[in-house]
Amino acid sequence: MSLRAITPVKEFEDILPQEYKELVNNGPYGKNKSVDDLGTFKEIIEQHPHCAGCGVSSGIRLAIASLPNPEDSIVIGTPGCSFFALSQSGLNYSNTAFGNQNSVASGLKRMLKVRHPDKTKDVIVMVGDGGIADIGLDMTLHSWFRRENITTIMLDNEVYGNTGGQESGMTRKGTVINMAPKGKNFEKIPVFELAKTSGCDYVAKVTVASTRKLGQAVRKAVLVAREIGPTYVQIYTPCPTNMKFPPDHTVKIAKEAEKDIYSFEEYMSNEAAEYLKNLK
Repeated sequence: MSLRAITPVKEFEDILPQEYKELVNNGPYGKNKSVDDLGTFKEIIEQHPHCAGCGVSSGIRLAIASLPNPEDSIVIGTPGCSFFALSQSGLNYSNTAFGNQNSVASGLKRMLKVRHPDKTKDVIVMVGDGGIADIGLDMTLHSWFRRENITTIMLDNEVYGNTGGQESGMTRKGTVINMAPKGKNFEKIPVFELAKTSGCDYVAKVTVASTRKLGQAVRKAVLVAREIGPTYVQIYTPCPTNMKFPPDHTVKIAKEAEKDIYSFEEYMSNEAAEYLKNLK
């Protein structure tokens, strides 16, 4: 959990891919970067295996670029589309069994507080809607009930993207996709509202079309989670492959969603608001 840990040991330098060496040398570590600085540093290797126009990969890149201290952050993932990009980053990263990411993150956060009592170590869950809202919903909620000091980020592509296009709990009602030929029968699971009523001190809903708002939301969430309590950011990351739209329309689709179901929303407790005010 330091610049030293991110830098490869000398014995392996000659066998590492050149683009990974560039990621380490030109990454955001120790530089206090943000989404406004995109293009001046490298947050992920170019040859990640996501589909063309993937909203999840865009969401991950923007979220990574917004971490206050990436060199002292660990991201917890789970099987799904998000894994493919996160495993191509230079962050400390741990993959879990499907759905138990918030439990693993809770344990890691507690361990890091014991191991590094005088240093801030940020723990961020960053997975898809299936991991958070479906299979892992119970562990997500209980981490909030326990007021764990972790940030949960949902990359909501509204579908099980890497297993054939099954509907998820976050798929919109009536949506026709590969494995919901008659359309989904029920509404999106209201995870945003659940986060507010389950103890989260900062909650935001945003899309990949609003890069600055996304960056600010992720940054606020991580900062609040350090001292106040659990936080949650829900990012709309449209899936062109399973939702059958052209890969170059991802941002357009996200902007359209901002007019309806994904209009920007932000909630914070009084304690969180005061904390962020004092940080400025």
